[in-house]
Amino acid sequence: MNTAIILAGGIGSRMGADRPKQFLMVNNKPIISYCFDIFQNHNQIDKIVVVVSKEWQGFVEEYAQKYGVEKICGYAPAGRTRQHSIYNGLKCIEENANDTEIVIVHDAARPLVSNRIISDCIKGASDFDGAMPVISVKDTVYQSEDGKKIGCLLKRSELFAGQAPESFKFKKYYKIHNEVSDEEIGTTAGSSEIAYRHGMEIRMVEGSERNLKITTIEDLETFESILKGVN
Repeated sequence: MNTAIILAGGIGSRMGADRPKQFLMVNNKPIISYCFDIFQNHNQIDKIVVVVSKEWQGFVEEYAQKYGVEKICGYAPAGRTRQHSIYNGLKCIEENANDTEIVIVHDAARPLVSNRIISDCIKGASDFDGAMPVISVKDTVYQSEDGKKIGCLLKRSELFAGQAPESFKFKKYYKIHNEVSDEEIGTTAGSSEIAYRHGMEIRMVEGSERNLKITTIEDLETFESILKGVN
């Protein structure tokens, strides 16, 4: 069984809106629902766990019912950090879908993920311990310790920007979270970071520029433009 964790607990402070970005309405439909559509209709996704704050859970349930999202098997509370939220989602899987072999972690604010990327991530986690989509870095990247002068020039051809979803063998990934300190979970920046640090082999698969994460007003405008092009 493959279970997706949809992270919808962020507050979206950089957007400056009256609600978290994943619940903003676009064409009379919340952003999270576009994400739900893709995972609900993907034939390799068996179950969905949604991580969301209690204050927004009713909103999510309402729109999940409205758009026929039948794969949701449970809700987990948002955590203090993104990785704490993931851990809460893993616990929910253990309780409600404990025959899960692969877990796929995705951000509700990435509503344009493709079926191909999801499938590639599932295959990557089947062949290895996990997988994450990446795109190549186009700009020259510099490292600086003080933010004022260049300390090191990084080799662009060896740099990749990670996206979501990220997929993992569930039992291995969950075991790591059960064994590490709360501090380590809290300081983990990306889903694959903690897996890699503890010996899981993570495969990189081809991501897409279209698979954007809506963080700013400009991102939202790009998403709206893409939808207009589709329609």
